[in-house]
Amino acid sequence: MAGVVVVGAQWGDEGKGRIVDFLAQRADIVVRYQGGNNAGHTVEVDNVKYKLHLIPSGMLHPGKICVIGNGVVVDPIALVEEIKYLESYGIDVRQRLKISDRAHLVMPYHKLLDELEEERKGKLQLGTTRKGIGPAYVDKARRIGIRMCDLFDEKIFEERLSMVLEEKNSLFEKIYGVKGFEKSSIMESYLRAAEELKEMVCDTSSIIYRGAREGKKVLYEGAQGTFLDVDLGTYPYVTSSHPIAGGVCIGAGIGPTMIDKVVGVVKAYTTRVGKGPFPTELTDSTGDYIRERGYEYGTTTGRPRRCGWLDVVMLKYAVRVNGITHLAITKLDTLGGLDKVRLCTAYECEGKLVQDFPASLEFLAKCRPVYEELPGWGEDVSEAAEYDKLPANLRRYVERISELLDVDICFVSVGPGRNQGFELIEVM
Repeated sequence: MAGVVVVGAQWGDEGKGRIVDFLAQRADIVVRYQGGNNAGHTVEVDNVKYKLHLIPSGMLHPGKICVIGNGVVVDPIALVEEIKYLESYGIDVRQRLKISDRAHLVMPYHKLLDELEEERKGKLQLGTTRKGIGPAYVDKARRIGIRMCDLFDEKIFEERLSMVLEEKNSLFEKIYGVKGFEKSSIMESYLRAAEELKEMVCDTSSIIYRGAREGKKVLYEGAQGTFLDVDLGTYPYVTSSHPIAGGVCIGAGIGPTMIDKVVGVVKAYTTRVGKGPFPTELTDSTGDYIRERGYEYGTTTGRPRRCGWLDVVMLKYAVRVNGITHLAITKLDTLGGLDKVRLCTAYECEGKLVQDFPASLEFLAKCRPVYEELPGWGEDVSEAAEYDKLPANLRRYVERISELLDVDICFVSVGPGRNQGFELIEVM
């Protein structure tokens, strides 16, 4: 069996959709295992940019089975919209998409609660997408969540919705001073979405397991990134699930023996959306250059991303906690035109050298990057036809990243198109 996990090695937005799209051509099953429609994957095919939020990027390859696993929290209405969006491009979704009957639902009250909580925090906002993802995971942990399977028994759905709404409406009215929700309107819209989805809902763990046992190639697609993991990320500026490779087992319903390789995806620089310390952040013209050249704006929110030099301290941590076996480097073209490029190889804090990524954000905020400087490349590399034809300084940059992390580079990209990347090592 061949099980390959693709994870983000930074704060998300690394270009995982691009790498999944490439690897999916050899996969039989592509599985999304956590997060919700707070994620945004952009994949460009034949000059068309597809923006995906819940559906695995493998859907852009005909014939691939695509799975939304039990670890994903699903907004049924948003999912129906995304299905119809892809169908408008002539993509066959309904015959190939499988949705876990154990996946929890994002409800309207989750989205309102997300918004109200962010507003209440004022300057201490976490910068969530306000899609209701965190509150949905909270209800899951509190054991009051509603699952996909509940949608297909109207009596059970109504009973569970009634119980939760009583609590939520009281919370909205007494704590936040806003009007709650009518049960009838939620039931109407969600049961309508259920009709659209019912043929795709099933026991997805069984599909993945049987496929792997039969020798099919399974590709696991994470959302967000390592440093947004609720346990191992830059807490509290994290998501509410486990984007790391270990999250696959829980979120897809399979055992660790079904994972063979872990591909960490990393931009040629570092970006971050939202708040929290960012040691290599560039707030000068170079940061603006990277943002505009790389079009660093969120797929889901449209928010400008904070940009900085590549942080090797972060990446060493990501390699360790994910068990990364190979790296894919994206957006090397964005750095083209800079005279010098930098790699942060350590931090300096209060006169001491820091080699390991710290847990304390207060400590991280005091850290200053220690840089290694390399010559840049001025050429436009987006049209290169072979890796060996790329500028020598670019290839040296890639090799230096591999040396510092002691991890082989399996893929590099110099643009968003399918023909703008080079496979260095075959992993699937």
